[in-house]
Amino acid sequence: MIYKAAQIDKYLKKPEAGIKGFLVYGSNEGLVAEYVRKLVLSVAKDLYDPFSVVYLNGSDVNSDPGLMVSEYNSQSLMGDRRVIVIKDADNNLTKHLKNLLESYNSDSLLVVFSSSLNKKSSLVGLADASDVFVSVACYEDRDEDIFATARTKFIEAGVTIGNEALQLLCARLSADRKTNLGEIEKLITYIGDKKNVTVDDIKFVISDQSSSSAEDVCYFAAGGYAAKAQAALQKMYNEGEEPVSIVRSLSYHFNKLLTCCAWVERGETIDVAINKLTPRLLFYRVSSFKRQMALWRKDKILSVLELLYKCEKDCKTTNMPSYEVLSYAVLQIASAAAKLAK
Repeated sequence: MIYKAAQIDKYLKKPEAGIKGFLVYGSNEGLVAEYVRKLVLSVAKDLYDPFSVVYLNGSDVNSDPGLMVSEYNSQSLMGDRRVIVIKDADNNLTKHLKNLLESYNSDSLLVVFSSSLNKKSSLVGLADASDVFVSVACYEDRDEDIFATARTKFIEAGVTIGNEALQLLCARLSADRKTNLGEIEKLITYIGDKKNVTVDDIKFVISDQSSSSAEDVCYFAAGGYAAKAQAALQKMYNEGEEPVSIVRSLSYHFNKLLTCCAWVERGETIDVAINKLTPRLLFYRVSSFKRQMALWRKDKILSVLELLYKCEKDCKTTNMPSYEVLSYAVLQIASAAAKLAK
């Protein structure tokens, strides 16, 4: 069973009966750690309550599977529900965990996590196919995730931040939640009793952690900035990003422009049309998006979507130089935007 962010948030508010455990995995270590913490606290009052929470290493369970079985079936001395946390899990755990889920019933909650697993891992496949064991993928934060994380941390700390300062902060943070939480904590510590974050505070405390993202490619290309779009694309390629995923991000971006154009045609103002988008644009993207709406007419957007459809098809074709195909498509889009801006 696969849970998205909304589903796991719903579970944390009201745990569902019949769920025996969770597999939390992915390269975003900060998000993995956050979900593990919340899942443990959905059962126990303290992360390190010796009567309610047991932490095991994946390597230890692989060497002695009976250790996991024993802890899973044990009863709390206080009569409360227990949580069995298995960290650094790998595919060697798959057969042991499959046997546990099929052979034993317990009200203990299993929380298995690892940042080294991916969608193709057998352990992930086990969770995806199960009705009682849930997989939760944690990959790089999107802009809206970064924004939401920052806002939540400031609210929890009783700290206020203006829109301009929040825009700058989100632009400087990275796609990794663990790193971002550390930077936000550092900022909160720095302001002390002042309890209000300013632009100057962020400039002084937070260095630019951001890396190129697919959204950078989208905004640079659609805005007519060919050199910047190519540089962002090259950086993503160097980081191992698949060309097809970037093509889909570009298609998603131009579909958002097309949706807003449709709303404007129906009589909405540009501001209302943009505010209706889900998820909402981050503050620091709005002005660029408005400019792009002024550049791209409906017929031109449809031409770009047709180009991207062909680009994705070519990228999936065997022996086609997918990166070069994508790079040329991005150059075509940026050049068209630059001409439209004249």
